[in-house]
Amino acid sequence: MLLGVRAVLAESYERIHLSNLVGMGIVPLEFMPGENAELLGLTGKEQFSINIPSDLKPGDEIKVAMDTGQEFRVLTRFDTDIELVYFKHGGILNYMIRQML
Repeated sequence: MLLGVRAVLAESYERIHLSNLVGMGIVPLEFMPGENAELLGLTGKEQFSINIPSDLKPGDEIKVAMDTGQEFRVLTRFDTDIELVYFKHGGILNYMIRQML
């Protein structure tokens, strides 16, 4: 089974890495202040379910549910409205192609 990476969860992002993720249509998520994978007991083997609301705004908090039943909140690291536009189009390339058609 082929799985596509749709989100990345980290403690923080360098601006260039954040821009690259958004440009590829990937959701950049950040742990809440004071939290990290170790404190939440994450091993990297969990399966995550993330519901992205259609009315998402830059910096919104969303819930992450795991196959273990555990849930936690994260920050979305869309910092601007245009980053959300790129994401909703599947990345900057898809957005630009649609603009040219």
